[in-house]
Amino acid sequence: MNRTIPAGPSKWLQGVVERNRLNQPAGVYSVCSANPWVLEAALYQALEDESVVCIESTCNQVNQFGGYTGLTPAQFGDFVRSIAARVSFPEQRILFGGDHLGPYPWRQEPARAALEKAAVLVRASVLAGYSKIHLDASMACAGDDPNQPLADEVIAERAAALCQVAEEVWAELPAGSPAPLYVIGTEVPTPGGETEPGLAPAVTRVEHARTTLDNCRAAFLKRSLAAAWERVIGLVVQPGVEFGDASVFEYDRAKACSLSQCLPASPSLVYEAHSTDYQPPPALRQMVEDHFAILKVGPWLTFAFREAVFALGQIEQEWLGNRRVASLSHVPEALYQAMLKNPAHWKAYYRGDEAEIYFARRYSYSDRSRYYWPEPSVERELQKLLANLSAAPPPLTLVSQHLPEQYDAVRAGALRNHPASLIQDRIRKVLRIYADACRLKETS
Repeated sequence: MNRTIPAGPSKWLQGVVERNRLNQPAGVYSVCSANPWVLEAALYQALEDESVVCIESTCNQVNQFGGYTGLTPAQFGDFVRSIAARVSFPEQRILFGGDHLGPYPWRQEPARAALEKAAVLVRASVLAGYSKIHLDASMACAGDDPNQPLADEVIAERAAALCQVAEEVWAELPAGSPAPLYVIGTEVPTPGGETEPGLAPAVTRVEHARTTLDNCRAAFLKRSLAAAWERVIGLVVQPGVEFGDASVFEYDRAKACSLSQCLPASPSLVYEAHSTDYQPPPALRQMVEDHFAILKVGPWLTFAFREAVFALGQIEQEWLGNRRVASLSHVPEALYQAMLKNPAHWKAYYRGDEAEIYFARRYSYSDRSRYYWPEPSVERELQKLLANLSAAPPPLTLVSQHLPEQYDAVRAGALRNHPASLIQDRIRKVLRIYADACRLKETS
């Protein structure tokens, strides 16, 4: 059966939102990653589901200065589209999103300068084809009172100013270009990672959600952005889910019921939930049913990627370690050295003694190791691993030992005994959970 995507991915997303508001269990998951293995797996999963794929980049990951990936929004879009071309995924079914677009990367500067840079990022994102725009101006900048939370009215005004930039850029695009869809609000840790919480996070209070909406509506209307306000399709809230180094706080439907039962009449939005990684499949399904219909996922996907690579390293050692024909790879060691050489991406996040930090660098749920896969030394070892196991495919007994679910798929004839295929399937195990929670095969 070949499904069609009505009028492009933006209309598709609006359709998902509308169905969810009608109490149909429709949702969408958003892949927040620049890892090429993850992106390829996401595209293959969307091919299987005959759906749109939503791929987002954060403000510190991709921006006009390159971010930590070294990519501008236009370059990130080209990067994703190059992978799509390789796997024969239709470009018109990719929904690009910008996450936390705002002053966060430049928050050490005065607010005016930081917001000017944020405006340039918003402009670059819309020009690059991003149509799902999360406006997040919730962080204080230099000059804001460091002893007081930023006032809700100030946050709303700054978000509206960024929305105005997006609308002006959209007006410059060719006729028929999809109008930006907006997500507002923030109830999440700083972009890029989580810290270990001691208690489950509190669910957003209904009155807080209403205040956010009221302030944002007033700020939008003040700038004559009534049409844009009607395209706000998501409100970021905290449904009570989170993860840290070694803990996962699972969704509790009872605690979130007040919020889930109070969707605003206008605009026609649903809730967007961040940090949904590692939630059990039933919890994700319940979240979609309860109007937390936009599910963000990122570290769980690179965590699964690392699991597969480490498992293949063990297979390689046992299969080829006693043979003289192969020079074995050392991926975990290369990753470890890269993290030690540049601790910027993990040092502020991992706590404990030396042994605890060593363990976290390798196995933490927050998966700060994801920042280091592009390092040339790590990439060389990964390519060596893939080459070794491609030239000498391991016996299924070893695949069963280290990747038992992929072993079952190989035995069933659904998966090749090839290292790249095994890695991709391990990532897609997570993606299938999200696709099932969003009922993509039922509603696409």
